[in-house]
Amino acid sequence: MSLPLERFAAAIGPRNVLTGKDTAPWDQDIAGEFVGPPAAVLRPASTAEVSEILQIASETKTPIVPVSGKTGFNGATFAPGGIKLSLDRMNRIRDVRPAARAIVAEAGVVLTKLHEAAEEQDLVFPLTFGARGSAMLGGVLSTNAGGSNVLRYGNTRDLCLGVEVVLADGRVLDLMSALHKDNTGYALKHLFIGGEGTLGVITAAVMKLAPRPRAYLTATVALRSLGDALDLLNRLQAESGGAVEAFEYMPREYIEGHLKLDPKARLPFAERHDVNVMIELGITSSLLATQRPDGTRPADEMLEAVLATMHEEGALLDAVIATSEAQRREMWTRRESAAAIAYLRACRVDNDIALPLDRIEDFYARVRPRLAAIDPEIDELTVAHLGDGNLHYTLYPTSTDEALQDRLRETVEDVVAELGGSFSAEHGIGLYKLPTMRRRKPPEVLAAMRLVKAAFDPDNLMNPGKLIPPANS
Repeated sequence: MSLPLERFAAAIGPRNVLTGKDTAPWDQDIAGEFVGPPAAVLRPASTAEVSEILQIASETKTPIVPVSGKTGFNGATFAPGGIKLSLDRMNRIRDVRPAARAIVAEAGVVLTKLHEAAEEQDLVFPLTFGARGSAMLGGVLSTNAGGSNVLRYGNTRDLCLGVEVVLADGRVLDLMSALHKDNTGYALKHLFIGGEGTLGVITAAVMKLAPRPRAYLTATVALRSLGDALDLLNRLQAESGGAVEAFEYMPREYIEGHLKLDPKARLPFAERHDVNVMIELGITSSLLATQRPDGTRPADEMLEAVLATMHEEGALLDAVIATSEAQRREMWTRRESAAAIAYLRACRVDNDIALPLDRIEDFYARVRPRLAAIDPEIDELTVAHLGDGNLHYTLYPTSTDEALQDRLRETVEDVVAELGGSFSAEHGIGLYKLPTMRRRKPPEVLAAMRLVKAAFDPDNLMNPGKLIPPANS
C-alpha cells in the first residue's frame, strides 16, 4: 500500500514526518517483546494537526496507530511497516484550576509534569507508577492505567472529568467538561478511556487534582497470612478515615528477586518472611499530621497502635516504619523495581489479574496445584496492588513451548473466572491478550464492542487488530 507521506508532510511539516533510522525510538515499547520499525512516525503539535492527519488517513484508507510514552506491556502500539502517530509534541498544560481541583493538559504531557504542576498549587495529581517519568497522559487514558494509588483515588477513568478526541474521519469531539455531574445522555468519554486508540485519538483531558497530604506514613510489615493483611488494611482504613493510599504485597520470592537485581539492596527485616506488605497513608488532616512540642504526631500513634494490636494478636510478625524521606524512598524503590525483577528471567508468562480481596488466598490455593500438574518445576513471582486486588502474577515455565505456555495461561484464567475476577486489571489488551479476549469474553459482549468500533471507525483505520478479536477468528 502506498502511504501518503507527502500529504502528511504538507499538513504538519516535513521534519515532523520521521522515516528510516529516525523512527528507532518508536520501534518497540518498554517490554521489548513487540519489535518492528514503523514506516513513518507522525508528530503533530496541535489538535488541528491531528485532525488533518486523520482526515488524510480517512481519505486514503491509511491505518493509524496512536502512541504516547511507549510504556505498555501488551503490544498495543505495535505497527511494523505502518504509521504511528506520536503525541509527544502535544505536551502543554493548558490550565490549572486549583479552586476547582482540576488540570487541563494535552495528551503528550508526561505524568511527572502533571505531578509537578499540581504540587506548585499544594495539590497532587494522584496517578502514579514506576514509569511516571515517561508515561504520557494520552497513553494512561487509553489504557485506563492503574498504579499504586488506585486504592484511594481510583483508576485513570475515575480521575478524568473530560476528554478531547479526534475521530477517525478527523472530526473533533469536544467532551472537555470539568463537571462532576453531567446527566445528559451517553457518557461518551468512557468509550475512549481504555479504548487503546481503537475509536479515536485522545488529544487532551481535564483531570482531577486532590489535596496534598500533610504527612505520609510509610511502613513495611510482615504478616502471618494474606488474610491477616486484609484485616490490617481494613483496620487502617477505619482508623485513618480511608487515608491508605498504597498497600503493596511483596512475597518472599519478590524480595529475593530484588536482592538479585540490586547488590546494594537490603532485606526489609532481620529475618525473611513469606508475606511482606508496603503501606503508605496520606494524611490530609492537620489534626492528625501536626507535630506536638515533643515531636510526636497523632497519625504516627494511630499507625503504631494498629500495628501493635495486630502484633499482640500474632498476626503481625515484624514492622519497619520509615522515619525519614530516605527510608521512605528505599521502600518505594523496592516496590517500583517490579518490572526489572520480573524481567530477570526471559522465559515467562505474564498475568495482570484482578480478584475480589477476600478471594486472593483462594486463588493461590487453587492455581498452584493445577500449574504444578502441568509443569512440576514451574516457578512464580507475584507483586500486587493488594489493596485493590490487582495481582501481577508472573510464571516461569521450564519450556518456551507455546502450547505449554498457553495452557498455563488458560489455567490461570480458569481460576480467575471461578473466583469472579478479571484477566486484565490495568495493562490493557493490545495484541498479547487477544486470545484471552476471544475465549473469555462472552460472544454477545464482543459483538457489542464490534458494533461500537464500526460506528466510530467504519473503515477500521484506528489501531486495527488491537483490543477486539476479529469476528471470524
